[in-house]
Amino acid sequence: MSVPERPLLFLDIDGTLLPFGPTDTRPASPPPANPLLAGLDPTHGARLLALPCDLMWATTWMHEANEILSPALGLPRLPVVDFPDSLDQDLLHWKTRTLARTAATRPFIWLDDEITALDRTWVSRHHPTQALLHPVDPSRGLTPADFTILAEWLRATNPA
Repeated sequence: MSVPERPLLFLDIDGTLLPFGPTDTRPASPPPANPLLAGLDPTHGARLLALPCDLMWATTWMHEANEILSPALGLPRLPVVDFPDSLDQDLLHWKTRTLARTAATRPFIWLDDEITALDRTWVSRHHPTQALLHPVDPSRGLTPADFTILAEWLRATNPA
């Protein structure tokens, strides 16, 4: 009997790990050397690694995510979704089809601040297994409540 592959977690950066809102609600730490990282919560790395899934960058940062964000979060180098040069020009988010293709037959989570109901509907009709398209409030970024939702979905999806 083969062991099922772990779910994938596609991780966006801007608006998800780097919120657009004020940073005074995040843990206090020295100002980062890179001003783009001012809103980064360094505790997110350990929380993401604790989830029973395989992490993958799904961001316009592409491979720079491994150079800049992974070290800041204490994450290893992660695989990066390779988005095509020409993007779909319809009402779906430009990442939707590529993420579903990348996941293939694996369950997946997509964390992003731009997910819409149309993306959820499309994935539910075209992806062969479970998927959680979880929108993150871009003014706050990932919160403890988001991590609770992710953990509960992963537990229900893969109880082993």
